[in-house]
Amino acid sequence: MRIAAFGFRSIPPREGCAGADKFASELFPRLLGLGHEVLAYNRLYPGQKTLGDHFQGVQLKYFKTVSGKGFDTLLHSFKCTFDIIFRNKADIVHIQNGGNSIWALLLRLAGKKVAISQDGIDWNRDKWPWYGRLYLRFSSFITAHVPDAVIFDNVFAREHFEKRFARKYDFIPFGSDVPEFEHEDDIFKKLGLKEKEYFLFVGRFIPDKGLHYLIPAYEMVVTDKKLVLVGGSPNPSDYEKKLLSTKDKRVVFPGFVYGDDSLRLMKNAYCYIQPSDVEGLSPVILNVMGLGTPIICSDIKENLYAVSDDAILFKKGDVKSLKNALEKSLSSPEEIKHNADRARNRVLSDFTWDKVAKDHEELFLKLLSGNKSK
Repeated sequence: MRIAAFGFRSIPPREGCAGADKFASELFPRLLGLGHEVLAYNRLYPGQKTLGDHFQGVQLKYFKTVSGKGFDTLLHSFKCTFDIIFRNKADIVHIQNGGNSIWALLLRLAGKKVAISQDGIDWNRDKWPWYGRLYLRFSSFITAHVPDAVIFDNVFAREHFEKRFARKYDFIPFGSDVPEFEHEDDIFKKLGLKEKEYFLFVGRFIPDKGLHYLIPAYEMVVTDKKLVLVGGSPNPSDYEKKLLSTKDKRVVFPGFVYGDDSLRLMKNAYCYIQPSDVEGLSPVILNVMGLGTPIICSDIKENLYAVSDDAILFKKGDVKSLKNALEKSLSSPEEIKHNADRARNRVLSDFTWDKVAKDHEELFLKLLSGNKSK
């Protein structure tokens, strides 16, 4: 198969990237390994340079876009769509993000088979202004009816779409396994950290990630363990600036950390914290579980689907409940480690990236053969 993909920011991931980019970085090289051609369209924001012509064999192509939130995606996806159509770049087009579903109309008219990966109920995310939420609600109707296939990474979002639109959709979860990496302590020296002596969060600094609950909760906890918040947002906002203004010297903001150093931070954290209000099936949580690191997370159903009974839970949006969860983890180190070991065994058997790739391959082959029915 000739597969073209867009809707993420960059592979390999770089500053401003998130779960979709991690997903793309894991999936596309494996599809290549299964014998298919893969073309991935990276975004180039103002001031960025290209990262080479290939990533683990996957062909990379770049189009410039703007910095404006939301508009950057639409402009880039517009360019990708016309490149795929007029240069006949693919038989299968894999689109990340249901907000890009409008391009499925043109791609299908051009004879392409289109699969869209829908990440949760996007219009519920606080990061979007009113017009962004309105657009995402509108695009959900296109997502539901126009593509040849819609792929969900969590069963609850799929259930919502199936009830709302009376149609059937596909479910393929993320993987939890991570590549082998060597133990090195450079990143810990650089950040002034000791292994197992810090709490960790990795992600974008946007409201639906819940950091405005995490920092106040942590500030009330008496502990020498630091709080490390890795990441940020591509366009720093007032929200992010407020987070950075904390006076607590125990809070560490390393900026963006990728690759093996990111995995080292996850593996050696005392606990990983996921305070989100809204999530899909978080690839970071699955990675952390696969590494055997204890987890504290909000009690939203998407998190519960992943962690089951193997994490410390707190009530979504409740600072006091999160404070209590942090204190509980500090008072029961043996219990949280036991839960983490149990979680690791479970996710490494149920969620693997090789299976994710095979499931996508099977779906794409069905689309090309015409055997896929909605």
